[in-house]
Amino acid sequence: MNKPEWTTIFLNDLDLSLTLEIVIRTVIMFVLVLLFLRSTGKKGVRQLSIFEVAIIIALGSAAGDPMFNQDVAILPALVVFAVILMVYRLITYLTSKSEKVERLLEGEPMYIIEEGKFSLSEAGDSNFAKDEFFAEMRVQNIEHLGQVRIAVLETNGQVSFLYYDVKETKQGLPIFPKPYSLRSEHIAQKGLYACTRCGNVEELESKQQCTRCGKHEWVPAINTIRTV
Repeated sequence: MNKPEWTTIFLNDLDLSLTLEIVIRTVIMFVLVLLFLRSTGKKGVRQLSIFEVAIIIALGSAAGDPMFNQDVAILPALVVFAVILMVYRLITYLTSKSEKVERLLEGEPMYIIEEGKFSLSEAGDSNFAKDEFFAEMRVQNIEHLGQVRIAVLETNGQVSFLYYDVKETKQGLPIFPKPYSLRSEHIAQKGLYACTRCGNVEELESKQQCTRCGKHEWVPAINTIRTV
């Protein structure tokens, strides 16, 4: 079997004139992409909705080919940019005028935690990544669910939290790796345990199903105070 020639893999008869053209094309398209994004008024990726992410993907596809393909001119890409911008402006206008259109394109905020427990409708959602949400909570100095009154996943991917007052902190499901790793279907001794699926806290002394969601994996609940 012939070994591949590395010059073919990395260069494939690339000459200096084409290299210079690629550099110029890339700079032009990159500047155009930046100008387009600036015209949308957005400040960062975390502010983008699903609809706007789709716009960015379409924009990247239109900008990619003219950067290195000699057979693709820059002017057609500018036409694509103009159309994308007009579509963006049109849909932005429609969403500002109609809540139905806004819900259709942007989605709706999703309640993840209510009263220190996972919302059951979201706990069973296959699109709900609990590990990622735990990481988001840890960044906010949250140690367990009993410190959180409400958590809402916004349409732009950010999570909004409302906390219990220090005196109202409840027993809750721990979210840090070490205490969470103690989860088990077996109850070693009588005490307060949190359901790992829904966050419901019950006093147990033997193995049993959660009275809220029907699952039977538990971890010792904690009620430490949140520190800012």
